[in-house]
Amino acid sequence: MSEIDQIDEGFYSRQLYVLGHEAMRRMARADVLIAGMRGLGVEIAKNVILSGVKSVTVQDEGQVVWTDLSSQFFLKESHLGQNRATCSLQQLSALNPGVRVSASTEPLDEELLLQFQVVVLTGSSLSDQKCFNEFCHLNGIKFIVADTKGLCGQLFCDFGKEFEVLDQDGEKPATAMIQSVSQANPGVVLFTDDRQSTFSDGSKVSFSEVRGMTELNSIDPVDIKDCGKYSFSIGDTSAFSQYERGGVVTEVKQPCVLTFVSIHIHNPFFKCIHRHRTLHLAFQALHGFVEKEQRLPGPRSQVGEGYRILQPSDADALLAIVGKLNTVTQLEQLDEAAVRTFSYTARGDLAPINAFIGGLAAQEVIKACSRKYTPLNQWLYFDALECLPEEEDELTEATLSKGTRYDGQIAVFGPAFQEKLERQKYFLVGAGAIGCELFKNFALMGLGAGEEGRITVTDMDFIERSNLNRQFLFRSQDIGVRTKKPKSEVAARAVREMNPQMNITAHQDRLDPGSEGVYDYDFFMGLDGVAAALDNMEARVYLDGRCVQHQKALLEGGTSGLQGHTLVVVPNLTKSYGRDTSSSNEGIPLCTLKNFPHRIEHTLQWARDQFEGLFKQTPANVNLDKGFVERTLGLGDAEALEVLGGLWSSLEDMEAGGQRPRSWEDCVSWARCQWETLYNNDIRQLLHCFPPKAVTAAGLSFWTGSKICPHPLTFDPYNTTHMEYVVAAANLYGQIFGISGTRDRASVKETLERVHVPYFTPKSSVKIHLTDKEMEEEKQEDRDDKARLEELRRKLASPSLKSSFMQMKPTDFEKDDDSNFHMDYIVAASNLRAENYDIPAADRHKSKGIAGSIIPAIATTTAAVAGLMCLELYKLVQGHQKISSYRTAYMYLPVTHIVFAQPTQAKTFEVSNSSLHPHIFSYNRFKKDIQSKMFAAPLQARLLPSEYLPFGGNQILELPSASFSL
Repeated sequence: MSEIDQIDEGFYSRQLYVLGHEAMRRMARADVLIAGMRGLGVEIAKNVILSGVKSVTVQDEGQVVWTDLSSQFFLKESHLGQNRATCSLQQLSALNPGVRVSASTEPLDEELLLQFQVVVLTGSSLSDQKCFNEFCHLNGIKFIVADTKGLCGQLFCDFGKEFEVLDQDGEKPATAMIQSVSQANPGVVLFTDDRQSTFSDGSKVSFSEVRGMTELNSIDPVDIKDCGKYSFSIGDTSAFSQYERGGVVTEVKQPCVLTFVSIHIHNPFFKCIHRHRTLHLAFQALHGFVEKEQRLPGPRSQVGEGYRILQPSDADALLAIVGKLNTVTQLEQLDEAAVRTFSYTARGDLAPINAFIGGLAAQEVIKACSRKYTPLNQWLYFDALECLPEEEDELTEATLSKGTRYDGQIAVFGPAFQEKLERQKYFLVGAGAIGCELFKNFALMGLGAGEEGRITVTDMDFIERSNLNRQFLFRSQDIGVRTKKPKSEVAARAVREMNPQMNITAHQDRLDPGSEGVYDYDFFMGLDGVAAALDNMEARVYLDGRCVQHQKALLEGGTSGLQGHTLVVVPNLTKSYGRDTSSSNEGIPLCTLKNFPHRIEHTLQWARDQFEGLFKQTPANVNLDKGFVERTLGLGDAEALEVLGGLWSSLEDMEAGGQRPRSWEDCVSWARCQWETLYNNDIRQLLHCFPPKAVTAAGLSFWTGSKICPHPLTFDPYNTTHMEYVVAAANLYGQIFGISGTRDRASVKETLERVHVPYFTPKSSVKIHLTDKEMEEEKQEDRDDKARLEELRRKLASPSLKSSFMQMKPTDFEKDDDSNFHMDYIVAASNLRAENYDIPAADRHKSKGIAGSIIPAIATTTAAVAGLMCLELYKLVQGHQKISSYRTAYMYLPVTHIVFAQPTQAKTFEVSNSSLHPHIFSYNRFKKDIQSKMFAAPLQARLLPSEYLPFGGNQILELPSASFSL
């Protein structure tokens, strides 16, 4: 493989689950130019560099000014007067050692553009946009324009006359197990699966592992028609062999070709909402205004010494230009208020807006380079004008540059609001991907940067290499060789570098009931709000409950690959996060895992269960106190036999009939015998109970549909997967007993020659459970196991088994360490079982994603989500009271589909004073707040789930200062 084809899977781990290897290899051949290194340009550059293109050149002729510091996170006050591109170069280069980053301070010209496959312009003039777009369009260069002004942003893409998209949405191809295929014209395929089919008419499919009608395995992808819930028809199969059993049908995605036109002839209005049609003209008008006046329009008002100068003239002038443009465009109605607001705020340069538009723009760069996902067609407009004060008379005066790092923000919201931001006390929970992006935005905004303000951040995790691709505050030197560095401390240090005025307290606590001594009533009551950057549902629900309990606003956001979601919870106004009621995480039936797998997900979960049982749970049981045996006996005879049998085996030496090794050779012997049990003996036993030609009571074939008839494997020391299992299993087994192993396969093969594998004969007395219900009923049956349990109790009571040297070392599964044998074991164990059942094997990357429950992640979505969360933060700090001012957002960036909705309103109702009963108040929660003045008037309450009440109750009323049950 060439150097470009070799992907650093450790660095790009989570992004690979978004883009895939082939798309990443295409990106690694792309050279990208990003012009303009203000806040928007550096945001795009950061995301594109992290994504792993071949090279990025950043271009800017301008010098650093105060307003740049409002959103350009790699510039400092010491850079004032210096070139923006060169000042940003060192920090940008450090983001990804695998991407070559360079800076250009020369003007853009056609000769420079010809060196790149993708060109991005930010902060450019309309004449440059038209000129360079036309040149790029004619020369096959993908062209993107991104711009932000105040609370508005625009995005434009032109990927040429013919742009091939290889995968339009990135969704996994539909796949199903084949039940039958008819010999007919057309042939009808019946399939079965425990998942909803997504096959559709006109799709193409391929076949594999089909027995009997083997012609299907070698034909090219075929069109399907007449799709039903569990069937579709294909071409003529009448001349094919008769179908016998098995097989997998898989959707084959087809490429599509898109056509783009240049910026000067494109009319975006057919998809724009009303306000954004006006904004299209407003952005064009702004270019005309700047060209004429050589400046941006002035803010709403300008403060001089002892007087105020109202400046309606700039807004009027801009509106007049818009009106003139509309004589050609002929919009039925112009949003004149939006044009005026756009004019008043155009000098603004806001970090959250740049984060959102920059995330979207960078994703379009990735689409251009990878040809994966559907590009924007072709314009996008965005505004967050609802961030301004809700009432006209609340609009405060903005000022021109005051020579502070927040000038770009003050130009929109005014100095009084800036002071209020700096006084805020916020709690940031999580310093991972979203946490880093929020932290960066907080620093640029000045949140908590005043004498009275503070940001408290907590994250229990330490920095790992897989974090570096999207958690951009961390660098390779932060990983640590001997001592891992906590994310919260390193992130806090990086943010202070961006803004030395930030006041930050970094903790490493897990947020759960165990940390309520730290994050108690006094802590929460001293906060202005909370921002959640968490990666699991349990923590989100817990934090939401704490915020509801203490009546604190909550900003919440999450991502999964190119999907993102944001939510704001405003006390007494919007619905809280609440508990997860989805059923998408339904478990795999135990009988399927144990005996009837038919998907690679089943074999991987089985392998994980093997890992947890062998290398974690049993060693942990050995280390428990003597009362563990008695507690286990109370679980039921069947379960107690399994647990205590494993416990005794781990304590008794192999020579005495147990499984406790004394040497590395013993570990190899155990691994070889384990292989024989799992992949030969157990399968032979299953086939003894249900032979390949077994039929049901109804006379139907037993092995049909999702039940795949397995076959036993024969160990081969020259088979790579066989040896990978033995080496990994032996090393892991040695680790839990403190025995050192080796990766030397030649040495392991020599040891295997001396291993005795016990002879096995299937037993007719063994019962195989067909359903989980049967399995549960078997546990409840009165079986003759009392004598065996009593014998185990006696053996485990032996004083010789109680010594400290019997202690074991349980292994916690860690998927990201390629040297610990964990994934080696999972991949080999799963693929061997897949071979038993003729299930297509999975490579290490796919196996790691499934077995490790990895959530796909990429910097672009993370940046966009964090930007939207901080726009809601503006509203919370101002104290917006109208629910119509707030936004819940849903993003699906594979096709650039973004939905904004009004949050769900909290249910409110009035409670009379007579219904309050003091004896049911939670004293721990409200011991500092229960005062008679709380009941002086009727109270507004919110209906909440009963889980939030520590002392029970069917329903709870959450009041501003009290809770009680009905």
